[in-house]
Amino acid sequence: QVQLEESGGGLVQAGGSLRLSCAASGRTFSSYVVGWFRQAPGKEREFVSAISRSGASDYADSVKGRFTITRDNAKNTVYLQMNSLKPEDTAVYYCAADTRGWSFVVASKRLAFWGQGTQVTVSS
Repeated sequence: QVQLEESGGGLVQAGGSLRLSCAASGRTFSSYVVGWFRQAPGKEREFVSAISRSGASDYADSVKGRFTITRDNAKNTVYLQMNSLKPEDTAVYYCAADTRGWSFVVASKRLAFWGQGTQVTVSS
């Protein structure tokens, strides 16, 4: 089992940038696929991005070209660099992790372990 903690959220103006971090406990973090999801008020949680054990990545269409996911297994951390932020990016951002295969995670968007979330607010 892994425990996840998000950080880096905050208030930013439209067009600005933020970098979210997802720090994980445990020594086997490199064996996890990690994803970022977000939930805006009154909306369902939606997939944002995911990164495989080897560094392959996947993005929602709404963030392609603006967000970049990376991982540093030595630091047990996954990052989400968010550029050109828009008011519609406002949400609580959650990271999640799973040991199942990359194909399954990308297809299902279902991951087993979740953090508590960090608030991102983009003002217009």
